[in-house]
Amino acid sequence: MTARHAMTVRVLWLLALGVLLGTPAAAFADSRTPGRAAIASAHPLATAAGHEILEAGGNAFDAAIAVAAALAVVEPNASGLGGGGFFLIHRAKDGLDTMIDARETAPGASTPGMFLDASGTPIPRLSTDSALAAGIPGEVAGFGLLARKYGKLPLARDLQPAIRLAREGFPVYPRLAGGFRFKLAAFRDQSEAARNFLANGEPPPIGFIIKQPELAATLETLARGGADAFYHGALAHTLVEGVRTLHGIWTEADLAGYRALERKPIIGSYRGARIISAPLPSSGGIGLIDALNILSGYDLAKLDATTRDHLIIEAMRRMHRDRAIYLGDSDFVKVPVAKLVSPAYAASQRASIQLDHATSSASLGGVDSPPPGQHTTHFSILDAAGNRVAATLTVNLWFGSGLVVPGTGVFLNDEMDDFAVKPGTSNAFRLLGSEANSIAPGKRMLSSSTPTFVEAPRGLMIAGSPGGSYIIGMVLLATLNFMDGKSAQEIVSAPRIHHQFMPDVVEFEQGALSSEEQAGLEKRGHILQGTSRRWGNMEVVTWDYASGRVEAASDPRGDGEGRVY
Repeated sequence: MTARHAMTVRVLWLLALGVLLGTPAAAFADSRTPGRAAIASAHPLATAAGHEILEAGGNAFDAAIAVAAALAVVEPNASGLGGGGFFLIHRAKDGLDTMIDARETAPGASTPGMFLDASGTPIPRLSTDSALAAGIPGEVAGFGLLARKYGKLPLARDLQPAIRLAREGFPVYPRLAGGFRFKLAAFRDQSEAARNFLANGEPPPIGFIIKQPELAATLETLARGGADAFYHGALAHTLVEGVRTLHGIWTEADLAGYRALERKPIIGSYRGARIISAPLPSSGGIGLIDALNILSGYDLAKLDATTRDHLIIEAMRRMHRDRAIYLGDSDFVKVPVAKLVSPAYAASQRASIQLDHATSSASLGGVDSPPPGQHTTHFSILDAAGNRVAATLTVNLWFGSGLVVPGTGVFLNDEMDDFAVKPGTSNAFRLLGSEANSIAPGKRMLSSSTPTFVEAPRGLMIAGSPGGSYIIGMVLLATLNFMDGKSAQEIVSAPRIHHQFMPDVVEFEQGALSSEEQAGLEKRGHILQGTSRRWGNMEVVTWDYASGRVEAASDPRGDGEGRVY
């Protein structure tokens, strides 16, 4: 028997065993390798940084560090060393799926009412535009865990492309120029921000070279001292002193006590596909599985377009209601995860859906209610051996709080706004929260990040997007499109619809709904809100098992690039 014949026999035996055990064939995809690498990220220079590290002998996990660090330089409006996020990873050699939770935590001096006035009313902009809004960053700790446990190269090598970009500079592009205009007043008030991001006090033109020497020095400190250098020693002292100068509440003990954690992903199934996504403190995986479980009770392919839209909207509505009521940091509150992702619960959700009429969100009960953005980033990576990463990173709003820690080049996040600063009130993304997501020292604020792997009989999809409250719905639509046979480029380009429980409105991009669909949905009682604005910046990598074709696509709404190597 030849080696190739033996491998074929082994694969067929595994597939047959999968059928007998009821396991999707896609679960055995690790017996194959793509033979090609692919990266899709929000900026061509970040994609190139990941490729450089792959060429240097690194794997997908090394490349993830390089891409993330490069994005911290060239896309500072969306992520950075002063932020955090989630790295969903798959290790091909043993099929391990895990998530590195690098979400920010509330400082030790945080209190539930820290953003409220004496009457208990949220103080405008305090949870978004001040140093008090900054959680303890986790992104750098995520780099350290990735490099130490999963990468092949030293962290110092993985950081080199970002160091070079910060030191030598990169040209301003349209979206970043818009961000500079948006934050102009805040940047003018800070000498370091003005020096690095403005030209004679004005937003720089397209093509202007942005250099960040302080950020380059910070990255070089990490290259010399490892990720721990961010949380201990001279750099940590500088960060804390700078934050307190800006009237924040960080302490050196807060930084020293931060840990990136590994968590088991949320895993579900949909029509023969295995869905792997982010667990708490991200709401993404639970929400995605919740919605897919609801939709699994219908054969969407056999329904007319309007009914299909109606059911997707109703699934989104219920998924976001559950997010508002139940979800928070499971290290602090008890969350009924098993219930929320169970088929039985989905069946009870379906029972409340009428095919010919919209459900009023108010009638579902739960949390009483009083613009999407590009303030987050996502990238997807597949290496030639089959290792993969879906990473969603953020500083929350545009440039986080908009404040730069003096002497470091690090933008402070404003992730404290992702807590329920007062239960029942909405945050900057109009998302509601309950006591489960209230502020507490050391607690991780709830996120909507949804880095996801879909292992279907046809192949693999690695996906995710920025977009705040719109993220989970975007990944839901991407999953449905992938299951329908769409290509990576078709998936990222498709126009989108959105519903998030409250406000009780269906938003849709131009081209997402035909005039007939709009009329049909309005007849069912849906309130529609079309917009010329587009949301999200999805980055997708796909691998077709039968043909071996690997594709990488970056959302045309953004400035990114998908490349196959």
